[in-house]
Amino acid sequence: MQSSTNSDTSAENLNSSHQSTGAVQMRIKNANSHHDRLSQSKSMILTDIGKATEPISRHRRNHSQHVMKDIITPLEQLMVEKEGYLQKAKIADGGKKLRKNWSTSWIVLSNRKIEFYKESKQQAHSNLKTGHKPECVDLCGAHIEWTKEKSSRKNVFQITTVTGNEFLLQSDIDFIILDWFHAIKNAIDRLPKDQICTSRNLELFKIQRSSSAELLDHFGREVKEQKPENRKSLIFRLQHSVSDTSDKSRVKSRLKKFITRRPSLKTLQEKGLIKDQIFGSHLHKVCERENSTVPRFVKQCIEAVEKRGLDVDGIYRVSGNLATIQKLRFIVNQEEKLNLDDSQWEDIHVVTGALKMFFRELPEPLFPYCFFEQFVEAIKKQDNNMRIEAVKALVQKLPPPNRDTMKILFGHLTKIVAKASKNLMSTQSLGIVFGPTLLRAENETGNMAVHMVYQNQIAELMLSEYKKIFSSKED
Repeated sequence: MQSSTNSDTSAENLNSSHQSTGAVQMRIKNANSHHDRLSQSKSMILTDIGKATEPISRHRRNHSQHVMKDIITPLEQLMVEKEGYLQKAKIADGGKKLRKNWSTSWIVLSNRKIEFYKESKQQAHSNLKTGHKPECVDLCGAHIEWTKEKSSRKNVFQITTVTGNEFLLQSDIDFIILDWFHAIKNAIDRLPKDQICTSRNLELFKIQRSSSAELLDHFGREVKEQKPENRKSLIFRLQHSVSDTSDKSRVKSRLKKFITRRPSLKTLQEKGLIKDQIFGSHLHKVCERENSTVPRFVKQCIEAVEKRGLDVDGIYRVSGNLATIQKLRFIVNQEEKLNLDDSQWEDIHVVTGALKMFFRELPEPLFPYCFFEQFVEAIKKQDNNMRIEAVKALVQKLPPPNRDTMKILFGHLTKIVAKASKNLMSTQSLGIVFGPTLLRAENETGNMAVHMVYQNQIAELMLSEYKKIFSSKED
């Protein structure tokens, strides 16, 4: 009897507790009837004491975003170390070569990346369209070096990233490009050189660019598939090492036979298979082939400019279309008949651009390397008459191709200066354009900015005192 009484009592307590819980739930439901279901679950389900969990979205796209948010931490704002305008060309994207196309870009250097804008960063942010971001270069693991083979322009350096992207940066002003080179190099040197970290950052970069779960699965499979490659059997390696050795020796023997049997350069030139080019050849060799002391192409360009370009605003300062200039360069190198009066060369800036490119690509400049320091010492003289006489004496010592080409070129430029009221090209403007092109040191070191001042002054003096410097005793 006592046991049955206890059981009845416990059953009544259980029912009463259940009814009281249900009453509490009903009261909560009635009290919060104006709230939505999400707010009720947020207030009742607790992970920690006093801490509510964030609502979990049932949408698949939102779920993938939550996964990406957990994997990738947001990047902090990076300090800007340097910014300004430079000429930029992207020549490779992910290892794939691209057509070189120079453009002016506003470049922002931070402690581990470079951003490229079409205008200054403040203007870019104000004009930025939704969903469009500036081109960004991660400097972690990047490589920077000066290059002369990738472009005919001067002062060009290349940045190569771990993702296989390649960029060329350039400026005609020597001290500006030198300052940029050291700033970017210092930024790269400060970054960690850990290859594992670099490869991991590369994979995270790929994940961040895509929000698909497939790429995450692919990344996981790649990590798992790396293990079997490290467990190749020793026998398999030995078999391949033996076959590789035999293949290498076979290739070496074939290369030796090919080198010994190949025709000489002179034989190929006699057969017409290889032609001597105009651009990039030494000045005296071009003159020897043409049996003259001034290249024919230089004369043609000068005649065209004097015929229809003396009054053009910014002549020799404004750049022509690079693709058209390269087309003209190709025709000249193929020794095809050149008619600069043709409609395709209608833009006179293309002709002036090709002429400047010819002098810029000379292996040795119009002012030979061995005369550079002597011309600098001459321009340093305080007395103007002594300065003129010293430069005149040096000009007379130059080889005939250099001296005669220089005389024709500067005589042509004096005609440009005579029309300065129309073309707005003064002696100083032409000195800035032609000084670094015609006169430069063989080994440019830290004195680039100082040399640039002397280069401009020498070109200006030869323009302003042309008659005194190039006059001969017979005159």
